[in-house]
Amino acid sequence: MKSRQDGISIAPSPNKAQNPDRDAGLISSLKKIKNIFIIMSGKGGVGKSSVSVNLAIALANRGFKVGLMDVDIHGPDIPRMLGLSEMLDLDSDQKLVPAAYSENLKVISVESLSINRDDAIIWRGPMKYSAIRQFISDVAWGDLDFLLIDAPPGTGDEPLTIAQLIPNTKAIIVTTPQEISLADVRKSISFCRTVKMEMFGLIENMSGFVCPHCNETVNLFGTGGGEKTANDEGIAFLGKIPFDTEMVSCGDQGISFQERHAHSAVTKSFSEIAEKLASLVSCG
Repeated sequence: MKSRQDGISIAPSPNKAQNPDRDAGLISSLKKIKNIFIIMSGKGGVGKSSVSVNLAIALANRGFKVGLMDVDIHGPDIPRMLGLSEMLDLDSDQKLVPAAYSENLKVISVESLSINRDDAIIWRGPMKYSAIRQFISDVAWGDLDFLLIDAPPGTGDEPLTIAQLIPNTKAIIVTTPQEISLADVRKSISFCRTVKMEMFGLIENMSGFVCPHCNETVNLFGTGGGEKTANDEGIAFLGKIPFDTEMVSCGDQGISFQERHAHSAVTKSFSEIAEKLASLVSCG
C-alpha cells in the first residue's frame, strides 16, 4: 500500500507460494486477535453497518480492545458513521495505523485510504481479495479481544474471502422481521453452512418502533420473524434491536448513539448482545 499522500495502491491477489512474508504477516496478526466475527446480511437496507458500529462501541465500552474492519469495498460507510475523516498513516514498520475512534476501538476501511471519498471503487474479485488480506496482515492492529468485520450484503467475494482467509471466523447475521428480508437471510445461513463457517447467532434489527407521542409500539416491518427463523434453523437468537429515528440522525452526524442515548432501549439491546460476545473472552 502507498502512504496517505499517494492514495490507494493494492496489488492483485497474490500467489501464496510466492509470498511467504505476506503469509507470515497474516498469521502473526491473527495470533493477536482472540475472537473474530463477520457481520452479514442477506440483503441491503437492514441496518447491518449500524449494528456493526454499535456492537463494536458496546464492546469497547466494556473495556475490550476492539477492531472494526469495513470490507464493504464499494459502499464503505463505517468511517462516516463514526465521524472519522482523517486518512491513515504508516508506522515505522510500514504497516497501516488504523483510525482510533476511542482508546479501545480501532477502525480500518478503504474509505480512509481514498483521497476523494466520493470516487467509485471499481474492483474485480482479485483486488478485493488482496485488499482484505492486507487489511489483516498489513495493519498494526496489535492485541485485540474482538475483530468485527462489516461485510457488504449478500454472499459474494467479501464474505467468501473472509471464510477462506480466517477459518475460525464466526458469523452474526442481521435481518429485519419482514419475510422478504428473512428469505435472503436463509441464503446467508446456507452460505455459512456451505463454507463451514460457524454461526454465532442472528439479530433482528428495526424490531418495533415506539411512538414518541403516544408510547404505543408500532411494528413497521412485522415482528418475531428473526427469532422464528433462528429457531427453525437451529441457530442462536441474539436479540432484537428496536427502530429509533435517532439512530439515523447519529449515524449521519458521526455521533455515538449509545453515548447520546445511554438509557435507551436500543443501547440496552446492544449491551445485552455485547454481553453474549463478552462471555467468549471470559471463558477463553
